[in-house]
Amino acid sequence: MKIALAQLNYHIGNFEANTRKITENIQLAKNKGADLVVFAELAICGYPPRDFLEFDEFIGLCETAAHEIAKSCTDIACIVGLPVKNELLQGKDLYNAAYFIEDGKVKAVVRKALLPTYDVFDEYRYFEPATQFNCIDFKGKKIALTICEDLWNINDNPLYISNPMDELIKEQPDVMINIAASPFSYTHDDERIKVLADNAKKYSLPVFYVNQVGAQTEIIFDGGSLVFDADGAMKAEMKYFEEDLQVFDLEEVENVRNKYPQSERLTDIEQIHDALVLGIKDYFEKSGFSKAVLGLSGGIDSAVVCALACRALGPGNVMAVLMPSKYSSDHSVQDALDLVNNIGCMHEIVPIKEVTEAFDNILAPAFKGLPFNLTEENIQARIRGIINMAMSNKFGYILLNTSNKSECAVGYGTLYGDMCGAIGVIGDVYKMQVFELAKYINKEREIIPVNTIVKPPSAELRPDQKDSDSLPEYEILDKILYQHIERKQGSKAIIAQGFDEALVLRILKMVNIAEFKRYQTPPILRVSPKAFGMGRRMPIVGKYMV
Repeated sequence: MKIALAQLNYHIGNFEANTRKITENIQLAKNKGADLVVFAELAICGYPPRDFLEFDEFIGLCETAAHEIAKSCTDIACIVGLPVKNELLQGKDLYNAAYFIEDGKVKAVVRKALLPTYDVFDEYRYFEPATQFNCIDFKGKKIALTICEDLWNINDNPLYISNPMDELIKEQPDVMINIAASPFSYTHDDERIKVLADNAKKYSLPVFYVNQVGAQTEIIFDGGSLVFDADGAMKAEMKYFEEDLQVFDLEEVENVRNKYPQSERLTDIEQIHDALVLGIKDYFEKSGFSKAVLGLSGGIDSAVVCALACRALGPGNVMAVLMPSKYSSDHSVQDALDLVNNIGCMHEIVPIKEVTEAFDNILAPAFKGLPFNLTEENIQARIRGIINMAMSNKFGYILLNTSNKSECAVGYGTLYGDMCGAIGVIGDVYKMQVFELAKYINKEREIIPVNTIVKPPSAELRPDQKDSDSLPEYEILDKILYQHIERKQGSKAIIAQGFDEALVLRILKMVNIAEFKRYQTPPILRVSPKAFGMGRRMPIVGKYMV
């Protein structure tokens, strides 16, 4: 039996495009001699559909699309994910399910049991967990079909009597197939490989795993579909961050025990780079836009975002707006212009000195006798936000937010100023990772000016301002933030690692009181195991003594 894994980029709710893509790949798999072609979890509607699932019409369109896809399944079978109605009169209205289609008909329905509710997942909000499990008979083989989490051996939830594979193995299947929607983080590929290899060894069965690829707003799927033999040896690793379709001979996977020659794995920064480029590209294409605008300060954050946007959209589709103030240094303006010249994007220079002075004059009576402080700094940032939004409105550009994760964490940004935008490109990338990204972008030639990389970071909102005036050095700050955000460590655990107690308490307090700002920022492209946004849900007014 020859099995094709179709690793595709779906668009949530775009049934016409998704159906066309699936049927085209059924034909492609057929042309390549496949007996069975496998598509990802909820492929028909796209993942995650969220509250679209509450609309009966949406579910009906899924079913209509499935029957259209079934017409293409002649001389080939397919497995495809979709939500299906729960016909019982108890529990949730839907199952997260998969159809096995053969000879133009749905021959079997497999339902997901282990419904994740952690991090970015919220499946138990919509779906009823399955409690019955059966293998699928096809061409003399028994297929143990599972959906994503059902092969991750999470069986400590009292809702589930047992792990699905522990039930399916009783029918003595010949192969495991797992269809997934497994989001990217720069640590997840190694974890995914280990989990699947362990399952192959545990059940002594080959594993065929298909993931999807592409970005759905903040969630990015990296592909990387996999095949393992019954010893847990990897037999194939499909492309990352690209669509791919490959055909595998089950007999060869079962009987030829040679190890797959693995290529060198991408570094964390290489993965983050590729994920962000894909995230920008899909956000624009799936939203129906093509051109981006961003404020370009001469600093490293906006330079990296500009470079990533140009790679995703093309330099001719990116507008960089330089908005020097009376505090902007000459080298910052020149650094920004050097980047524009190196990369070839569009640009405009809109000085804000006169606008800032106009605000100062208007507010002078109200602020009489009070010193210059954060208020005036924020006014400058908000003026820049207004100008960026004016460019967006006038020309139909989408504004890219350039705040990094370190700034987002401690609230080092201005609401309705530098924190505005439609999508946060590097809001899940710590400052020290931004420096690494800049160096990676420059690996073949200088794109981001060296001076942008080596100069001390500054918002340039007052004379001789540096980020270190308000924040600890980023090397220390990022380490503490990582322990608190990604590793969920409180102050005592972090202090026990050798960090200064007063500094830890100060930083964690800044993180907690900045929550109201993060609620008002754009969605952030997720590249880490714990990103701000839907994967980290904190109360604004809660008091947690860290």
